Amino acid sequence: MTTEHKSINRAAPVLSYDVNTPSNALPRFAVAPMMDWTDRHCRYFHRQLTRHALLYTEMVVADALIHGDIERHLRFHADEHPLALQLGGSEPEKLIFAAKLAQDWGYDEVNLNVGCPSDRVQSGTFGACLMREPELVARCVEAMKSVVDSPVTVKCRIGVDDQEPRDALFKLAADVFAAGADGLWVHARKAWLKGLSPKENRDIPPLDYEIVRELKRSYSDRFIGLNGGLATLEQAQHEGQGLDGVMLGRAAYHDSDQLRAVDKLFYGDDADSIDDTALCEAMMEHAAAHIAAGGRLHHVTRHMLGLFSGRPGARRYRNVLSVGAVPRDAGPEVIADAFSVMRQQASAA
Repeated sequence: MTTEHKSINRAAPVLSYDVNTPSNALPRFAVAPMMDWTDRHCRYFHRQLTRHALLYTEMVVADALIHGDIERHLRFHADEHPLALQLGGSEPEKLIFAAKLAQDWGYDEVNLNVGCPSDRVQSGTFGACLMREPELVARCVEAMKSVVDSPVTVKCRIGVDDQEPRDALFKLAADVFAAGADGLWVHARKAWLKGLSPKENRDIPPLDYEIVRELKRSYSDRFIGLNGGLATLEQAQHEGQGLDGVMLGRAAYHDSDQLRAVDKLFYGDDADSIDDTALCEAMMEHAAAHIAAGGRLHHVTRHMLGLFSGRPGARRYRNVLSVGAVPRDAGPEVIADAFSVMRQQASAA
């Protein structure tokens, strides 16, 4: 085990799913788990922009921890807290092993994926197809709860294929809460496992935020969070009224600059967000450490391309960052060059 993950950032807010605590007066804000995107470099970058948001890993399949490189899948920087590990799987014994590892490595939450519609996930009999097997999901939750002290949550869809959402979602909620789940994050779309690609499943099935609010009214004492189609913090605040949490995915990734406002809007923290100079220095230091350990600059910088989205100079910033990070010997100075473009634009304004 490396020391990279060992010291927990005690300045981070305590992660609680007790809806009766004052800290839940505002909905919790989270950045969604996204395959190939929310790796440790992405999360470290997002953490520079918000002190309080709950961050999620990419989905890690339980079998990958049993048979693969545990450190590669689980290592993280201490500053990433509060941090949740999302697991994929449907076999309770394997999930027990994975959940124990999550606790040993210091993750603040374990989350079970019951929402991913990809073919790869379906072939492993987990992800969104588990919406059809709520009793199995409940057994998985119960198994993980038996071995960890941290919260165990589920992220699901409102149904799959021809399921009636009200039946599918409410049955899943009843079963997982009876099994001891601490919270349920609901992506407010069906997943069509037959006929739609994973990309199409993010856009084509219609959103139904009201059914999530209806679920919350039925489970007023349980944590219910909303995900799916939320594009801005303002929309998240509006749609999240009466709920316990809101979760942005692609919008937070492609327009990461808006994460600077999360702490004030969702946590009442009026402290100034990080300025560009400090952000540049932090990411250069992080990139330098990664390169020294044998990594490549683009592993870090690919997650930073949406930082100044929509602002004058953003296109040039992205160009400097993406092109400059390609050479194998590219170093952290590329990040400084990209930020310099934005400083020049600000000076010319």
